[in-house]
Amino acid sequence: MADEADDDRWMALALRLAHSAVGDTAENPPVGCVLVRDGRIVGRGRTGSGGRPHAEAVALAQAGNAARGATAFVTLEPCAHHGRTPPCADALVAAGVVRVVAAIGDPDPRVDGGGFATLRRAGVSVSVGVAAQQAATATTGFLSRVQDARPFVTLKIATSLDGRIATASGASRWITGTAARRHAHVVRARQDAILVGIGTALADDPALTCRTPGLEERSPVRVVLDSGLRLPVDSDLARTARWVPTWVITSVGAGSGHARALTDLGVEVFGVARDAGGRPDVPAVLATLAGRGIGRVLVEGGATVARSFVAADAVDEIQWYRAPILIGGDGRPAVDALDVATPDGAPRFDRTDCISLDADMLETYRRRP
Repeated sequence: MADEADDDRWMALALRLAHSAVGDTAENPPVGCVLVRDGRIVGRGRTGSGGRPHAEAVALAQAGNAARGATAFVTLEPCAHHGRTPPCADALVAAGVVRVVAAIGDPDPRVDGGGFATLRRAGVSVSVGVAAQQAATATTGFLSRVQDARPFVTLKIATSLDGRIATASGASRWITGTAARRHAHVVRARQDAILVGIGTALADDPALTCRTPGLEERSPVRVVLDSGLRLPVDSDLARTARWVPTWVITSVGAGSGHARALTDLGVEVFGVARDAGGRPDVPAVLATLAGRGIGRVLVEGGATVARSFVAADAVDEIQWYRAPILIGGDGRPAVDALDVATPDGAPRFDRTDCISLDADMLETYRRRP
């Protein structure tokens, strides 16, 4: 059994494993697990691609008989329900693990304390709360989907120093440099979905894939907000929908003929309620995505989509890539008009990080509670 004085050290390793799985576990949470016996790691694992196998199962398989008498460090409460895999809590008991250190509990109603109860009934010592805040960050998409019935939303913008995403003519390639664009693809690989509006889809015909070497298979689901069902059947998004999942979210009542043309290409089409402006209602969009297992959404749309999510108080995080250039007031803004009367009424965010990417800067902000 591991010495309690080293709990932070072993949990830090489990957290690194969990972070490596973010964006790669479908509807399942990204979890890390480390098995320690007599001060030595005997097994380690993270949730597998697509959500299986679970981290505990990977670590136990690696440890074999060495798991008996070991301590398991897990970033999330071991599951206690029968799904496509047996309960991890039962597997830990059967393997002879004598102590489990968990960062946070699992709010999924199928678990929610049941995993800890199973372990304790079997005589396994359970400690909860080591590195809880860090584990919540690693699992934020899953927690948001389960607890709030909506995904965690990151708004990604790339602008000039004066907050412009394009010139007056619409030219935007390239405002930021190579390092910033490369970093943005890595960010894509850590999402469950990437979302744009139909304006961006029509203007840029984007691929919305992850094109970082080694991460090509981590491209997230591509989502287009398209109230009038205008996505062309010969667009890159529609033509490649059988290889990279592509969803169009439109307004209820939009033309069914074009919807059939898109679905014939592999695009999935969903209808949701309209907002006051006739566009897909943001809360309804997020509820639809959560219902399909999406926990993390990267919003890369233009100023109109950005405005819709900000106005709906639906932006949890902003990743702002900022280039050292000035475009001027005739350039296109990152966010359309919010009708803010005074600074006191403006949406507030706290900066949590700032890094250099060659000549550009990346600033990360979280919504102020």
